[in-house]
Amino acid sequence: MSNQEYEALSPETLAGRLGSVESIRSHLGDPAQWQVREVGDGNLNLVFIVDGPKGSVIVKQALPYVRLVGDSWPLPLKRAFFEYNALIRQEARDPGSVPQVYHFDEAQAIIAMEFLSPHVILRKVLIDGGRVEGLADTLGKFCARTLFRGSDLAMPTAQRKADAALFLGNVELCDITENLVFSDPYFEAELNRHTPGLDPVVKILRDDIDLKVAAQHMKWAFASNAETMLHGDLHTGSVMVTDTETKVIDPEFATYGPIGFDVGMLLANFLHAYFAQPGHAATEGARDDYQSWILTVTADIWAAFEAEFTRLWRSERHGILYQASLFEDQGHARGAEQARIERLAAIWRDTLGFCGIEMHRRILGLAHNADFESIADDATRARLEARALMMGRMLAVGREKITSMAQVVDLARQVNKEEYL
Repeated sequence: MSNQEYEALSPETLAGRLGSVESIRSHLGDPAQWQVREVGDGNLNLVFIVDGPKGSVIVKQALPYVRLVGDSWPLPLKRAFFEYNALIRQEARDPGSVPQVYHFDEAQAIIAMEFLSPHVILRKVLIDGGRVEGLADTLGKFCARTLFRGSDLAMPTAQRKADAALFLGNVELCDITENLVFSDPYFEAELNRHTPGLDPVVKILRDDIDLKVAAQHMKWAFASNAETMLHGDLHTGSVMVTDTETKVIDPEFATYGPIGFDVGMLLANFLHAYFAQPGHAATEGARDDYQSWILTVTADIWAAFEAEFTRLWRSERHGILYQASLFEDQGHARGAEQARIERLAAIWRDTLGFCGIEMHRRILGLAHNADFESIADDATRARLEARALMMGRMLAVGREKITSMAQVVDLARQVNKEEYL
């Protein structure tokens, strides 16, 4: 297929076009018996489930435009190249955490990969009130392992610089993040939308100079601090789960940036799930215990990240940063521990800042979360979104003064009792 001009797949053409690829046939069997379903519900791509006599495969193909908007917003196909390269690096850095890749066709922007079944999107599970064993531990360790092992803390510097050069080529998707996340929510951008009734809180936020300065500080960090390879779009819609297993998907926004970015984005989406719960409760208070569980998971993600980052710091710190030759080898292990504590504190501040900004953009920008969007009543949705927006403001502006996850949890519980409209 690589010698052909790019052509979007369809359920009718997929078997004919991919049936000769041995790595796909080996998982599916005879192409004449393939059954193809188009299941993509994301903002950017075509996604197919292909069932054959031997098994099932996911086939994902980039489109030359933003699917959510249409062909008026063109987007390069090379984002599939970055997703493929991110997936194979994530698999190497945290084995078993992502789907296995079977085939990649750069010219056709196609990735064929493991079909995760009976996995479902985590966001749906949180909306439905389900629980996942080991969720926080898996996600916290995924962040720590992929972010630590993709940085100058662990990688040979020549390899890290080559990777940074490669992923910083993901210009167009970085541009989406830089504008839709950090700038558009804070003025009347063309693609913005928000729930009717939120206008008073939206005005407060857009008039808040401290908040807009904080958002631009975080944009500066995202654009300038190439610390490690990021997933780039890590949220509860980029995680698939069963009752006992968790996998991370869709790293097409992968780039090099601050370690706290992925962690902050992830925590923001759990906080959205927390604040949205009353909108999914059959009766008032019916989701109170579940809300507490979500907050516990949120806190435990950071705890798992911090613990695994610490383990890696002590066992895999072989890069050019904080070399053992400066500390442990001279009997100065205490200095290495001081550096670790200070570095984690800096990552924590970034995490809070990115978390707060992500909470805003998912309510005020172009791409919203189903946590709130699936709440049918506008007034209820606006009331709950207002809490999330104010929580986001407190985290972004107060990131220098909030020093523990316990403070974040207490703040969330307090905000959950407030009425801002």
